[in-house]
Amino acid sequence: MSDKKNNLKWQVRIYGTEKDKVNCSFYFKIGACRHGERCSRKHVKPNFSQTILIANIYQNPAHEPNCTLTEAQLQEHFELFYEDMYVEMCKYGEVEELNVCDNVGDHLLGNVYVMFKFEEDAGKAVEALNDRFFAGRPVWAELSPVTDFGEACCRQYENSECNRGGLCNFMHLKTVSRSLRRELAEAQRASLKMNKPEGGDRDGDRGGRDRDDDRDRDRDRDRRRGSGRDDRDDRRRR
Repeated sequence: MSDKKNNLKWQVRIYGTEKDKVNCSFYFKIGACRHGERCSRKHVKPNFSQTILIANIYQNPAHEPNCTLTEAQLQEHFELFYEDMYVEMCKYGEVEELNVCDNVGDHLLGNVYVMFKFEEDAGKAVEALNDRFFAGRPVWAELSPVTDFGEACCRQYENSECNRGGLCNFMHLKTVSRSLRRELAEAQRASLKMNKPEGGDRDGDRGGRDRDDDRDRDRDRDRRRGSGRDDRDDRRRR
């Protein structure tokens, strides 16, 4: 019995790390893998998550061979896209983070990750978005296992030291001006305050009906976050 317990503890500890020979650590951290369906390890898709992935939706003009836009024009183009995307996501629920990848690898190219405050809003967004089109192309969205963008992002890139460029397998996130971030956050707060139901907030309205589910989800998230800490050196190995 003790051997089984020790084996279970070991499996929980290494889940989603480089030591886990069953589950893909890259998909676990980033919600995407360069091997795709050909990966030798499992891509465990979550049944619930605060985070969604909208794949390959941002079309960066800088990646076009004949691009003549200046850096200022490219940033303006991106921030218009970011604002449109943020406003659209707020229709489904409270947005905590919205990140856009600047990588050029097929599995990360143009990816947008949105973290909502509530898991049910993320699920609602995925269901609605998969019936939508953007810039004439169908939108493809799914729940993502990403819980910590600090683990998903390339630290060398953040320090201007990444030598893999856009082909890096960790997220290279595009930068949004502080003024735009502040403007969007303030607009969302004002909207939430205006639409807040009388007699309490949404957290209180949920009451006890979801407490058991929440405890299970919290344990699962803790396990995922904990295993990520044991595997910080993955980014140097691939």
